[in-house]
Amino acid sequence: MSSRAATAADTLVYVNDISDMISLDPAVAYEFSGILAATNIYDTLVAFEGEDLTTLKPRLAQSWFIRDNGSRWAVTLKLRPGVKFSTGRPVTAKAVAFSFDRVIALNKSPAFLFKEVAGMNEGDTIPVGTDTVVVSLPKTASPQAFLSVLTFTVAAIVDPDEVMAHQVGTDRGEAWLRNHSAGTGPYTLDRWDPESRVVLVANPNYWGPKPNLPRVIISHVPESSTQKFLLESGDADIAADLSPEQARDLATKPNVAVQKGKLLQLVYIGMNAKLPPLDNPKVREAIRASIDYDGIIRNLLRGEARKVQTIVPEGLFGFNPSAPFQQDIAQAKRLLQEAGKGEGFSIELLVPTGPAPGGVKWADLGAKVQSDLAQVGIKVEIKETAQAQLLNVYRAQKGQMVMILWGPDFPDPDGNATPFADYDAKSLAWRNQYSDADAAKLAKQAALEPDLMKRQALYRQLTEKVLHEGPYVILYQPLKRFGLRANVSGFVWNPMAFAEFRTVSK
Repeated sequence: MSSRAATAADTLVYVNDISDMISLDPAVAYEFSGILAATNIYDTLVAFEGEDLTTLKPRLAQSWFIRDNGSRWAVTLKLRPGVKFSTGRPVTAKAVAFSFDRVIALNKSPAFLFKEVAGMNEGDTIPVGTDTVVVSLPKTASPQAFLSVLTFTVAAIVDPDEVMAHQVGTDRGEAWLRNHSAGTGPYTLDRWDPESRVVLVANPNYWGPKPNLPRVIISHVPESSTQKFLLESGDADIAADLSPEQARDLATKPNVAVQKGKLLQLVYIGMNAKLPPLDNPKVREAIRASIDYDGIIRNLLRGEARKVQTIVPEGLFGFNPSAPFQQDIAQAKRLLQEAGKGEGFSIELLVPTGPAPGGVKWADLGAKVQSDLAQVGIKVEIKETAQAQLLNVYRAQKGQMVMILWGPDFPDPDGNATPFADYDAKSLAWRNQYSDADAAKLAKQAALEPDLMKRQALYRQLTEKVLHEGPYVILYQPLKRFGLRANVSGFVWNPMAFAEFRTVSK
């Protein structure tokens, strides 16, 4: 990285580990780095802006509404007039239909958001004139979850003429779009050197306010210590992967600042609800009452987390802030006595190896829980296991207690509610053998409810029920740390794990 490029007044240098980047085609990208770049190259019809994942904002669509057609949902979106692709061609309803059908036809990693979450097939996106599209969804799909999916890069609109001009065989331009761009976003792709850097330049045809900085370099720097060094020396503007210790050190240095970003992950313990004595809800409640959540956040995580105890994370629509549990040894012992387990019992806790979100080691988190449960007579045997192996055991319903994390695939409460509450979804409830027909019914009702007030109330009911009756101990919701040069402003991290660089200035 040349010193001139790194410190140029018109350039943002963002250092990050981008080894997961496999494609910048929005129909293919499903890795953090690819999504970060694609978000800045392409636009979606609607968006969640900044840290707010509860209020849909217009992007390429200026308005939208949901209609119940009896046998199906119809989601109608009217396009913003006068928008052009970076190629200069107009954005039309046909371009939207092409983009959505292309995702389904290519059937790459993010396609499940259209095919499974929304139940879409090719041909379900219908152009009406040049400025309106109607998307037809089955009644088994959630129209509100579909609108949330539309904020994600999989739903980006690409220029059909440009893409098809580069088609090879039947790939609908996939090979070309891997390292070229054809969007409407604030930036275009100048170049991508794999395992080195991505260079974005301002899109001269962008319909919105011009980006504050016309050039962005996303530079591959896998080691956080090197990121910190580049930031301190002025060769980077933003460092994305700092450890808690590095962030604390930077906070004492001149010319740099530390900023926290929200994440949607939840770190939790799953309890096998069919395995005695965990099959007794009072035992599960006793375990929740035994844990020193505040101590975990204050001492182990040094404040790098939020105390969240319900299954929909803070930041999403449907979040329930109820957090009634803090260590109460007397209450935990009373519950165990009522459950006939006053003398305590032994249990195995599977814990991953390596670091957990928030900068603590999984092993240290496990040791803290072990120590807390020992105070009420529960003897925990920790089994530290590589995450892939741990997940194999967990997915086979063979874990007794499992410490792990979960993050939703799309920014809608159903991305958590169905996995945590519906046994038949074959996800988290299934792994923990938690089969509760009422919880599953509530999750389905909430997902399909188009009225936002009613939907909010259903999620409140569901999260409250699972908080006390479910097989989960939600330990915390982690934060992410960034280092910024002191002259950098306007950087906002979206909890779905990306940032829009157009607002950043220096």
